[in-house]
Amino acid sequence: MRDGHVQIEAIPAFSDNYIWLLTVAGSRDCAVVDPGDAQPVLERLRARDLHLRYILLTHHHADHTGGVGPLLQAYDATVFGPDDPRIGTAHTICRQDDVVDLPELGLTLRVLEVPAHTRSHIAYYGDNVLFPGDTLFSIGCGRFFEGTPADMQTSLDKLSKLPGATRIYCAHEYTQSNCAFALAVEPGNAALRKRAGEVDALRAAGKTTLPSTLGDELAANPFLRTRERSVVEAAREIDPRTAPGTATMAVIRAWKDRF
Repeated sequence: MRDGHVQIEAIPAFSDNYIWLLTVAGSRDCAVVDPGDAQPVLERLRARDLHLRYILLTHHHADHTGGVGPLLQAYDATVFGPDDPRIGTAHTICRQDDVVDLPELGLTLRVLEVPAHTRSHIAYYGDNVLFPGDTLFSIGCGRFFEGTPADMQTSLDKLSKLPGATRIYCAHEYTQSNCAFALAVEPGNAALRKRAGEVDALRAAGKTTLPSTLGDELAANPFLRTRERSVVEAAREIDPRTAPGTATMAVIRAWKDRF
């Protein structure tokens, strides 16, 4: 995704969701990612005189899919999503390494299967932009509602192999609370302390903390650092037998759930 080509902006929904709107200068055509609520999307599209061509879904949860029906009543959009009947809307099924082509936006995205939060969760990646839904958050990761620590470790390992400059547009504004937890895990992490300060300033100004970059996340997000000695040692304070990787993932996610 070339700078100055596709513009990505947040449409806030509910208490902390982001619906991502993709537009191109000089065109009315657009796409949205994970529209859990139709009303704020419709208001933005009508205010900007935009035409919805594509809807991209990462998983079946209602706060990501609940707006699809009303949007399809207003626009003849093509819907992409994972192979999961719980989505409840006819859509083009996307699996690992499938290509999602959005020609009106000049954008091609690759599908990555990243289960754990849900068993069928997918992410979309193209030209150093990632829409990971609820698998990866800035300084955090999703709860394991339908998967295991091993699933999340595998999914985050897959995302970790993307270029460090990848810009991450996750689906919730959780960064400030995630930083508070991460500092409990790695209080001596200078990159994390820097990120936490930036996040506090952004939130105080009423601004989003996204996108972050994968490089910054690798330096500060404990769920991407489960093999780092400092994170493993923090997990061993809870269970001395904890091994790096999946076992550390299990311990720190359970810790986060109680935090």
